Amino acid sequence: MDLNFTPEEQAFRADIRRWVAEHLPKDISHKVHNALRLNKDDLQRWARILGKQGWHGWAWPRQFGGPGWNAVQRHLFEEECALAGAPRVVPFGPVMVAPVIMAFGSREQQERHLPGIMSGDVWWSQGYSEPGSGSDLASVKTRAEKRGDKYIVNGQKTWTTLGQYGDWIFCLVRTDPSVKPQAGISFLLIDMKSPGVTVRPIIMLDGEHEVNEVFFDNVEVPVENLVGEENKGWTYAKYLLAHERTNIADVNRAKRELERLKRIARAEGLLGGYREDARFRDQIALLEVDIVALEMMVLRVLSAESSGKQSLDVAGLLKIRGSEIQQRYTELMMLAAGPYATPFIHEAMEAGWQGDHVGAAHCAPLASHYFNYRKTTIYGGSNEVQRNIVAQTVLG
Repeated sequence: MDLNFTPEEQAFRADIRRWVAEHLPKDISHKVHNALRLNKDDLQRWARILGKQGWHGWAWPRQFGGPGWNAVQRHLFEEECALAGAPRVVPFGPVMVAPVIMAFGSREQQERHLPGIMSGDVWWSQGYSEPGSGSDLASVKTRAEKRGDKYIVNGQKTWTTLGQYGDWIFCLVRTDPSVKPQAGISFLLIDMKSPGVTVRPIIMLDGEHEVNEVFFDNVEVPVENLVGEENKGWTYAKYLLAHERTNIADVNRAKRELERLKRIARAEGLLGGYREDARFRDQIALLEVDIVALEMMVLRVLSAESSGKQSLDVAGLLKIRGSEIQQRYTELMMLAAGPYATPFIHEAMEAGWQGDHVGAAHCAPLASHYFNYRKTTIYGGSNEVQRNIVAQTVLG
């Protein structure tokens, strides 16, 4: 196994780096590097720029309008975008539902939905979690009753990330309550402008409106919006979750945030300054070692894919390690800044005011990010559940 990039791969990286440098709006990269709030326009502007190039679906095969890149090329693209300060692509459309539609959807569904996802014009949301059905998705209670050529959907989804912007939502719904839980679930595509769909905000501890509750009250959904076969949705859900958990690992963002952590530590005098702290420096070093180890795991997977070898299903492992690393770098950033990590007024920060502390721009809202990232070990399947799955897979 050779984990070094070939000359062709290095040339590909250079091409991507040049393209991103030319096309990534400077105001967006400034926000990303300084952890300022990204609004819908920022996220969709970048999505549409990628879409014009045919790269918003960077992992898609050519037959569906993607670039047809191999696993290593996809990794290099993601890394260069992250290091340049590009926003993380909202994954629900291009990374999650699109592969399901490609693998299990009808030709009509593919022709209807994939172009809007690739262009970045259509915003998708995820309807998986429910009150009482988070890591145990098989217990979803949202009902879809078939009546003629429609499904009538009633129920509630929660923690719907950026659902306030959603045009469409893909949902797990219960279509047969008489069988065992996994066997009675279907996968529906629902237009969020349909009568009976209500989105209510959940305001987070940091004051942000990131997640939502979505209610379905006798929502009529055409039968042709069913993906695949009725009551086979659990199969499609597992397929999608493998993409989600690998995406959560996000080693490229971790590498970028490690450099930000070092900048904060230097600005606060913890590295080579008046508050030099050997123990804090050791914590940064341990974090960097773990990020390198995570990257090596990712590269091993890429190497196995490129050689055609069947690698161990490591989506759970990547999710566990990646999410824990994200929590650690947000915690270390907050500890480095001390009291200046306290969340500031977003509008004041965006207007250029950073408080009385000289050079406090690097402290933009570190505590709020710390609190927000407590979620990473829970969503996409809690790490406790993932450890059980990994143990069963590896140990039998």
